[in-house]
Amino acid sequence: MISKQTIDKIFSTIRVEEIVGEYVQLKRAGSNFKGLSPFHEEKSPSFVVSPSKQIWKDFSTGKGGTAISFLMEIENFTYPEALRHAAKKYGIEIEEDLREISEEAKNAQTEKDILYKIHEVANTYFQEILWDDHEGRSIGLSYFKERELKDDIIKKFQLGYSPEKKNAFTAYALEKGYTKEILEKSGLSIFPENTPAGVDRFRERVIFPIHSFSGRVLGFGARILKNNVKTAKYLNSPETEIYHKSNVLYGLNQSKQAISRKNGCLLVEGYMDVISLHMSGIENVVASSGTSLTTEQIKLIKRLTENVTILFDGDNAGIKASFRSIDMLLTEGMNIRVLLFPDGDDPDSFARKHPQEYVEKYIENEAMDFIDFKAEILLRDVGNDPIKKAEAIRDIVKSVSFVQNALKREVYLKEVSSKFGLSEQSLFNELDVQKQLTQNQTHHVQQQQKEKTAAPKMEIVPLDKEKEDPFLYDVLFMENKLVEHMLAFGDIILKRRNEQGEEYQITVIEEILHHFEEEQYAFLVKGNEIIITQVREGIQKDELRSGNFFVSFMDEEITTKVVDALIPLDDLENWASRNIYPPNYGDKVADQIQGDVLLHKYRYIDYLITETDKELDVYRDTDEVKYYELIKKITLLKQASMRLSNIIEYSPIKGIYGDRKR
Repeated sequence: MISKQTIDKIFSTIRVEEIVGEYVQLKRAGSNFKGLSPFHEEKSPSFVVSPSKQIWKDFSTGKGGTAISFLMEIENFTYPEALRHAAKKYGIEIEEDLREISEEAKNAQTEKDILYKIHEVANTYFQEILWDDHEGRSIGLSYFKERELKDDIIKKFQLGYSPEKKNAFTAYALEKGYTKEILEKSGLSIFPENTPAGVDRFRERVIFPIHSFSGRVLGFGARILKNNVKTAKYLNSPETEIYHKSNVLYGLNQSKQAISRKNGCLLVEGYMDVISLHMSGIENVVASSGTSLTTEQIKLIKRLTENVTILFDGDNAGIKASFRSIDMLLTEGMNIRVLLFPDGDDPDSFARKHPQEYVEKYIENEAMDFIDFKAEILLRDVGNDPIKKAEAIRDIVKSVSFVQNALKREVYLKEVSSKFGLSEQSLFNELDVQKQLTQNQTHHVQQQQKEKTAAPKMEIVPLDKEKEDPFLYDVLFMENKLVEHMLAFGDIILKRRNEQGEEYQITVIEEILHHFEEEQYAFLVKGNEIIITQVREGIQKDELRSGNFFVSFMDEEITTKVVDALIPLDDLENWASRNIYPPNYGDKVADQIQGDVLLHKYRYIDYLITETDKELDVYRDTDEVKYYELIKKITLLKQASMRLSNIIEYSPIKGIYGDRKR
């Protein structure tokens, strides 16, 4: 187990804006950062990161927490995995608590955990064979050297080699205690009926590990080096519980910072294209690894940038088939440019032939927008055939119809009009036809995606479910509000006067806690009860436990409540950018606390009256003494309610506080 000292060091060192910034394109908004939710499809940013409070809040889904909880949510890490990932990023040495792990904890490992582990074991094994084994050096390492790869690049991408022996890795893994079942499920080994000892899937191939966004090994690509063998040149891991090729981009883990920094992504086809560009100093590049580009892959890129340049081989026979990728990128709101390398070149060979500056300038100067690109490809063989030319233009307009932004669509159509000498009106008429077809197609795809989408891991249950009972809803609302005040403003000192007019000082936490204890209040929300118990415990130890104390609690309900209190909805807006300066949440804490304590008391009395009233029917004919005790209780509660209504200026028409704002 990770020691508490290490956990404290991790939390005090990590920066939420840096960790989240690797997954979400953040833009400064006042003292906070904003971006599009990585958990929910949206067009307007509702994701807020607070560097000062070291927390994040996603208003579109209700999720929120620390940098560690963000890693757990987006990468499906366990708590220890998230801590280890953060520690590795910030160079923090992990100290283990030497207490023996219980047998129950050992058995609690899920199959997914074991799959991640076996892939790490395999990755280390393949690298050791490449560097330390004679066969690995003479065959695998020699191949990479022939491709002019330097040692640092080979190590950066953790390239490896699987030896010729039929079951070398399988035997190694079995000896380490991994089962045949897990080796088969991982796709690393195959166990045919006539070969009980197993066969290595990637034997006698150089290995390209495929990493997740955060750097975990999910699977492998492997290239055979012999030309006289009748088998696939490249072999990839099969789909597993942890590896879904449509959700992964090769090189994204190594390239994400450069993509975010340059605000642009180069999209290529193969592993070596990515690696060679990295070696030449161009790092903002990813590959779809031979699969058709998917919506999930586009969304991975969109977290970091909306600008994509697609790099094609000069003699690629499948360029026309790539038009589908362009349309998908446009549908997701991406800005696209396309580059065709000279015949005989691909990104790998071109990057090895030329220095970095030349390659960068070539990409910058030669890349064209998708209209020019499609026109160049579609009109190559048209000649003077007007029918073929009309079909080509229709195909270009079809791509424009996938553009979601109306202003961009109009600009693109004007460009098509100018390029082909056609009237804008005829193009807009064609656009309407294509838009209708596109909308039908997009709607169908979205419906399929909704059906596939799993329920969110952090389910947020809205308070509205209690609205069936308005008295319960009102008291719940005020209970939550007072607890939020304790979390947000707990250590603020209030100046008050007692009945004799003498001034005294009290913290927000102490004043609200005193109110709850005075009322002998029974909390209706379990999370609030946990927080108050911790607050009381803190006071006994002379500690004021407000929001920051609870941020790292491993309880989703409490974490969500704390983040809600510390990042109010107003933080979504950057009013100052429009020269609007509304009062800040908490500007009048003293008045707010005083008013909300009274209002909670008032709502709680109303709730008690309704609950006591329900008991009357139970005892009306069975216990006369109890019945009249309840009548007396209701009378006293109503008197207290009337006194409070005068204090808080309740009006049946204007509501609480009369003309004053709540």
